[in-house]
Amino acid sequence: MLYFVYRVDKPGTLDLRMKTRDAHMAFAEEIGETLYFAGPSFDDDGNMNGSVWIIHAESRSDAAEITAADPYEKVDLFETKIIRRFERTAGTA
Repeated sequence: MLYFVYRVDKPGTLDLRMKTRDAHMAFAEEIGETLYFAGPSFDDDGNMNGSVWIIHAESRSDAAEITAADPYEKVDLFETKIIRRFERTAGTA
């Protein structure tokens, strides 16, 4: 199953995000095909302020466990984390 994961950064954590970014990107590569696609969200000034992932997982709890291993979560970057089942029904990806 696919799961949509939206994580919003805590205010004032852009420096922490950037310091942890290399480890976060390495983790994204490490989980391979589990990660369907991903990318940052941005504020109106063009600064990264969150993460959007679509991942393959057996259950919502598995999706939570996979994302909990992300270095961004290990440094407590996120203010909120939303996980929902997702079904692709349109688009070009």
